[in-house]
Amino acid sequence: MPLHSVADLLHRDRGVYGIQNGNTLILKNGRKFCEQTIDLLVHDAVFGETEDIRDVARWLIRRAGLELHVVPASIQGLYEARGRKECGGFTVPAINIRGLTYDVARAVIRAAQRLKVGAFIFELARTEINYTDQRPGEYAAVMVAAAIREAFEGPIFIQGDHYQVKAKKFFTKDRETELQAIRDLCQESVEAGYGNIDIDTSTLVDLSRRGVREQQRINFETSVSLATFVRSIEPPGVTVSLGGEIGEVGKQNSTEEELRAYMDGFLELVGQKWPGLSKLSIQTGTSHGGVVLPDGTLAQVAIDFDTLQKLSAVAREGYGMAGAVQHGASTLPADAFHKFVECETAEVHLATEFQNMVYENPEFPQDFKEEIYKYLRKAFAEERGAADTDEQFIYKTRKKAFAPFKKKFWELPSAVRTKIGLDLENKFAFLFEKLKVTETAELVRKQVRAVPVLPAIPPALTVALQKAAAG
Repeated sequence: MPLHSVADLLHRDRGVYGIQNGNTLILKNGRKFCEQTIDLLVHDAVFGETEDIRDVARWLIRRAGLELHVVPASIQGLYEARGRKECGGFTVPAINIRGLTYDVARAVIRAAQRLKVGAFIFELARTEINYTDQRPGEYAAVMVAAAIREAFEGPIFIQGDHYQVKAKKFFTKDRETELQAIRDLCQESVEAGYGNIDIDTSTLVDLSRRGVREQQRINFETSVSLATFVRSIEPPGVTVSLGGEIGEVGKQNSTEEELRAYMDGFLELVGQKWPGLSKLSIQTGTSHGGVVLPDGTLAQVAIDFDTLQKLSAVAREGYGMAGAVQHGASTLPADAFHKFVECETAEVHLATEFQNMVYENPEFPQDFKEEIYKYLRKAFAEERGAADTDEQFIYKTRKKAFAPFKKKFWELPSAVRTKIGLDLENKFAFLFEKLKVTETAELVRKQVRAVPVLPAIPPALTVALQKAAAG
């Protein structure tokens, strides 16, 4: 039935769960909650008619997750152990989900369950938040809901990817406005349950300055400023895993000198006040989404694995971090992924290939695809390059269809979503095996301190409970 209020939501689910003392969730029928109610709640959390309904649905999901041992956590402990060389030989996949989010997340969890994977991350970049229409509170709730639906237990890692400072705004009178936007996003993310944030101030590197340290100065100074803010808002007992970045993706490859200049400057400013960075993103020859050829296929990417291996070692041995992070890798050939493990890469970020698998699945409705592409040609006509073929234009812009067609993606026929989910599950299983994170669930439980953090109670829920109690 349609829900018009929080009272409607609570009435619909009566008998499945109850709320005591205003903030304690009691699961009266755990099986029904996990197999049926969670599907309703996650839809409410994303598409609820009012903001109050969405907020309360997200609270119910997160609170139920804690009862069912699904704990949003920081990966800090695992990365610190790797920095101490107590573990290694694997690369943690960080997976960006842009659309069909609940189904894709469930596919990730199923593959993880099958292969006993604990070391994996769900993430969303600052830019993706806008063109996928997924704020942190929604994204985190959907990840927890997927874990509940697939009977996952343990820490789950949710990460703010590329919380990137926009250079054009920073180097104008809008500097403070831009920094405040990043601080606000960090606060929103931590409150939503994110335990991991990648601070990206690599856009501020100034190669016109003399000497590598001066080129990196604004980068590490701004990174410290933002890291200090995140440390000030951490929930009790939680150390958010923070990443930095020295080379903007798509630009020139990073060097050891740049890494040392950035990290030495960072550490001089923070001293031993609190834990520093757990990892560092570098540039090794990739670009986000890959390079699209005129026929719509992707050009082969030549990653500088020697640089990746060398800088990962410097990050661990010189600064106690887990290692280097590789961006823009999901469209690499299948036979390349094992090289990340051989190079002891700490983390690899994967996104575009999963989006491609949704659009290009044989079961994806052709009429829906044509509707999307027609919209893109009109809505983003100004983004078409003078020499772009239609295939290149569509490939580069179709990620921006996830927001305007969000509900239609979520409500694709069950058979279509099932087929896409199964294909993605196999893809995730393949990547987990190639990246050697199988059988890491126990390692994660051993190294990660998963602190249950109670989400703030939505005011609308308090009001609804008070009205119900008053009769």
